[in-house]
Amino acid sequence: MIRPLAEVSGKGAFITGGASGIGLGIADACARAGMRVVIADLRPDHIEDALASLEGCGEVHALELDVCDRDAFAAAVTRSRELVGNVHLLVGNAGMGIGGPITMTRFDDWDWGISVLIGGVVNAILSFLPQMLEHGEGGQIVSTASMAGLLPVPRTAIYSMAKAAVIGLSETIREELSEQGIGVSAFCPGPVQTNIRETGRTRPQRYRGDSGLLELEASLEERPNSPLWMDPIECGQRVLAGVRANDLYILTHREFKDGIAERFDAILASFPDEEVDEARAAEIPFLLRSRVFSELLEERGGG
Repeated sequence: MIRPLAEVSGKGAFITGGASGIGLGIADACARAGMRVVIADLRPDHIEDALASLEGCGEVHALELDVCDRDAFAAAVTRSRELVGNVHLLVGNAGMGIGGPITMTRFDDWDWGISVLIGGVVNAILSFLPQMLEHGEGGQIVSTASMAGLLPVPRTAIYSMAKAAVIGLSETIREELSEQGIGVSAFCPGPVQTNIRETGRTRPQRYRGDSGLLELEASLEERPNSPLWMDPIECGQRVLAGVRANDLYILTHREFKDGIAERFDAILASFPDEEVDEARAAEIPFLLRSRVFSELLEERGGG
């Protein structure tokens, strides 16, 4: 298996949602490892606080960025090259904690959630990938999904759907980009001490007219973080370790393993109890297996 960023010192990193929570933890780990880091974030107040907290950790720059704005992303590509040179690590981390019963959701809720949680990841990849391929020095794309993308949580239809999409995207492009020296990771954290409860503050006015979740978002701000949730600094260190290992899945919380195994067992138990149609299977071998999984299992001694 290719490990494009086994050595990270001196390499460039661009992290969306990088000024607080998990993104800030990743930025801290990268800067302390000698990377040249650009954090991009929607909120100027978070950027100011982040730069103060990262002072002395290494080389860190900051840009204000709305991940839904493709023109702004294009400008960020140009500016990041001016600041840190070639980008080798791209972390699409910006997001929000949109949630509520599906019966309460409206079209603005779905449009906003999809534009940030899926569109923000896609915009990051399509904006930076040409540069990463052009410089030919290898790299890693890490897209923040969630354990909710593997083990759906009730009352989070928009969020869980979007996070599952990010995992599917990462799995799909893993093989094709590995041939060009670019690793791909789906980052699926469990509970971390972040500012996700402040989701409502970042909802644009254009997504407020047809929403059923505004009151829930206001009440979410009152929910305190549990002291038992993972610290963002520890989380960032685990992400960097996953980057160095070129892990397809970067997972942080062992507590979810049994539940995810149960999900996969439920899928296997749902297949028809019948013999394989060998002629049909021979017609579609490219659909029946993915090399990314066999390679992962082989590397971990499970294949």
